[in-house]
Amino acid sequence: MSLASLFDLTGRSVLVTGAASGLGLAFAETMLEAGARTLMTDMDAQALDAQVQRLKSRYPLAEGATLDVADAAAVDALVDGMAARHGVIDCVFANAGVSAGRGFVVEAGQLENIDLAHWDKVLRINLDGVLHTVRAAARHMKPRREGRIVVTTSIAGLRSESLSGYAYVASKAAANNLVRQAAMELAPHNVLVNAIAPGPFATNINGGRLRLPESAERMRTHIPLGRVAQIEEIKGLALLLASPASSYMTGAIIPVDGGASAR
Repeated sequence: MSLASLFDLTGRSVLVTGAASGLGLAFAETMLEAGARTLMTDMDAQALDAQVQRLKSRYPLAEGATLDVADAAAVDALVDGMAARHGVIDCVFANAGVSAGRGFVVEAGQLENIDLAHWDKVLRINLDGVLHTVRAAARHMKPRREGRIVVTTSIAGLRSESLSGYAYVASKAAANNLVRQAAMELAPHNVLVNAIAPGPFATNINGGRLRLPESAERMRTHIPLGRVAQIEEIKGLALLLASPASSYMTGAIIPVDGGASAR
């Protein structure tokens, strides 16, 4: 294969959850630019519609659908419908997720103050939602013996993280091992399952705090590269994992964190 064809997604069908903003939107933009028909989903119908319409002006293959990934039946129905319309689903980005608030560096984030209702909500979206998405995708990919599944986890799932809430680190650590487990099960079917584990990116998660100069400056001291990442810096890895170029990669948890996890 030529180098260009290794990264060409023309004719492919891709699903991205949590695509109305942040990393999910970056993934969707990348897939569309590489030629893939891309279904973008999110719980925020208004924000999603705005982004889909914006992208459609450049990429006619952009589509949108409102989805709560914590609803297993809704995920199944959406994935089944997508497969029926397009014949196949080549790649799924299980990206939808929420923050769990501040870590134990502030009193509200300490063990005795954990809001159990919020804990349940975060795990329903960040862990159950990943399971529902991966499960629905695998059901369609296994019979045709081809497919890519990419899960957004976090470096907070690879180590303790004092700045992240308990539910967030727990859900992301569990998602990392879910990726490894699914990769082993699906490898004989040539369905590749990998994770992108971002460090601090300037997105809406955590209320967009990392876009504020004072928050970015505090985070900067924890990052060997000395800065918070910009959205565009996730796109190359997303394209790699969705494309033929990653045909010998599965079960990988790949940090994109400015060197933070190397400490």
